[in-house]
Amino acid sequence: MIPLLIMVICMTSNVQADTLPTLPPCPAKPNCVSSQAPDNHHIEPFKIIAEPVSAFEKLAKLLVQRQDIKLISADARMIKVEFRTTLGFVDDALFVLDSATNTIHIRSAARLGYWDLGKNRSRMEEIRQLFEKAQLQSN
Repeated sequence: MIPLLIMVICMTSNVQADTLPTLPPCPAKPNCVSSQAPDNHHIEPFKIIAEPVSAFEKLAKLLVQRQDIKLISADARMIKVEFRTTLGFVDDALFVLDSATNTIHIRSAARLGYWDLGKNRSRMEEIRQLFEKAQLQSN
């Protein structure tokens, strides 16, 4: 699965859109985080310290190695995944590369329910730490 994902990203890495895709807004429930949210749903985007395309590929590798993930789609600018919780709930997540600002915008939201006990925020912070560590190891 990892080689296929890398091949897709590499094949489309020369395609650059003029505008950054806008993440869907979070619902008025505390079960969503987004780096583009202006309110209490806000979470900081991932900072890129290396070349953006290779950093995004590194993130894709980290994601597909997780046991709780199902890859839905991936290209040079966006990765869409589903996370499954231990109780069987599904959370949808998006990772969007913004090469202009050396960031990766993120959004993660529960499909059902009202409150997720902070799971989406804590999972994204866990992925952030792994991503930062992976970037430092390659520099």
